[in-house]
Amino acid sequence: MRMLMVGAALVMMTSAAMISLVMADDDDAKGAQKLATQGRDDYWHCLAREYSRVGNQGLSKQDFGRSVAGACPSERQYYRVALLDYLTTQYPDIDAGAHLATANRAVEAAQKDIVAAFVKHKPPQK
Repeated sequence: MRMLMVGAALVMMTSAAMISLVMADDDDAKGAQKLATQGRDDYWHCLAREYSRVGNQGLSKQDFGRSVAGACPSERQYYRVALLDYLTTQYPDIDAGAHLATANRAVEAAQKDIVAAFVKHKPPQK
């Protein structure tokens, strides 16, 4: 009887440990997602400030694109790293190089979007 109780206790402890690990993984994923979202928002806000700078009003699409590509280096890197961490947490079996490529494409897409908005809202030249 005593062995049966010890066995049951062991099963319960193992189950609790497994549930704890699953919950920890879920918490890690939620934390990584939150940081990636925060990184994206910070990067977009910085790009919006770049968009709004008075000195950019007369720039061509190419010049503004170069300006945006060099703008917000710390926000861009934070976004890239946070997104890479999130992707690695969500999809651990996928190669890290693929995750890095995805993060880089997300940064490039943000830059292309801000340049497209700049061109679309730029007053016509006289």
